[in-house]
Amino acid sequence: MDRQERLQLLYSQLAQIPPGRVVTYGQLARLAGLGNAARWVGRQLGQLPAGTALPWHRVINHAGRISLAPGAARDEQIRRLHSEGIIVCNGRVSLSGFQWRV
Repeated sequence: MDRQERLQLLYSQLAQIPPGRVVTYGQLARLAGLGNAARWVGRQLGQLPAGTALPWHRVINHAGRISLAPGAARDEQIRRLHSEGIIVCNGRVSLSGFQWRV
C-alpha cells in the first residue's frame, strides 16, 4: 500500500471520531488498519494543512496526555477539547471517561 492509500485510510478514520471522544495515536492506527503505526500517525497529523476540518484535536497519546509542546497548538487543542465537553487537567484526559470505544 502506498503513502496516499495509507493517508486516505487515516483521514477517513480520523473523520469518524465523534465529538466529545478521544482516541490514542495507536488506537487510530489500528482502527485505520495500519497496525502499530502510532508514530507515523503522529507525524501525519503534525503535517495537516492549516484550517483542516479533520478533528486532529481528538487524538492524544496512550497515557491520555496531550503530546504537543506548550504553545499555540497545544492551547488550541485544549480549547477545542473543552468546547466538546472533554475535561483536560494538567494536559491529561481521562481515557476511562472520554476514550472512543468502537
